Amino acid sequence: MKPPYYSLNTYLQETYGEKMYKLSLNANMTCPNRDGTLDTRGCIFCSAGGSGDFAENPSLTITQQIESGKKRVQKKMKGNRYIAYFQAYTNTYAPISYLQKIFYEAISHPEIAILSIATRPDCLSPQVLSLLKELNEIKPVWVELGLQTIHPKSAEYIRRGYPLSCFDKAVKSLHSIGIEVIAHMILGLPGENKTDMLATANHIAHLQINGIKLQLLHIIKGTDLAKDFFENKFEVLELSEYTDIVVSIIERLPKHMVVHRMTGDGPKNLLLAPLWSGNKRNVLNTIHHEFRIRNTWQGKYR
Repeated sequence: MKPPYYSLNTYLQETYGEKMYKLSLNANMTCPNRDGTLDTRGCIFCSAGGSGDFAENPSLTITQQIESGKKRVQKKMKGNRYIAYFQAYTNTYAPISYLQKIFYEAISHPEIAILSIATRPDCLSPQVLSLLKELNEIKPVWVELGLQTIHPKSAEYIRRGYPLSCFDKAVKSLHSIGIEVIAHMILGLPGENKTDMLATANHIAHLQINGIKLQLLHIIKGTDLAKDFFENKFEVLELSEYTDIVVSIIERLPKHMVVHRMTGDGPKNLLLAPLWSGNKRNVLNTIHHEFRIRNTWQGKYR
């Protein structure tokens, strides 16, 4: 049975005729929130791996990482095409010559069908946009932007480092050159209630954005967020709260917007809270059950 929203798997089947797995790559970059340009501490929730804890070994070439990633998913894989996902840190924050080298190496691989690049909206120079346009003429390019929240107080707390207007401008620039944009949103940020989170979702829903990733706030060992958590400065969401918020958000999204993720599973050796998030299958089953309780009809979305 199809899920009651436009899932990534449905989109891939309809657009490319098959399910594809992402191969998480690590281009050994950094971030303006880490190299001293904006800060040296990174975003408050970000692990030492720069959100790339499941990515491949950066000491390998991009081609070697792709081959290593293929081996990881071989038992689950039925097709022969993949998505090259540059995940760790900020993947347009490097000299343009280096970006050309790694992105062309990935997109030239015969089994790579899509190039997906995670980055910050303040790291999209005219030169980078020109490169992305060139690449998109070879194979489809997705750019994943970490918005997380529209609320200035929350953005300051998590040390995001750019205003909402920067995100909106980046979306417009990427859309103008035909790049698909995927927005990242974090649910459960300290100080935000359901109304605040729905406001962020509504903002995303009214921009020229193709997809959304909903991410539960994880408390990861070694982060400044963990310090605040242990000092009882905030509480994490319960599964029932998270489920209600996720379903309420998805019910508000435009029918063409692809839901790339409804939750996330942090590295179990680093995850401090909420521990219920470690059982991803149970989380997804709970969310789907909530859709059934609300009698949400899948035709509303597709």
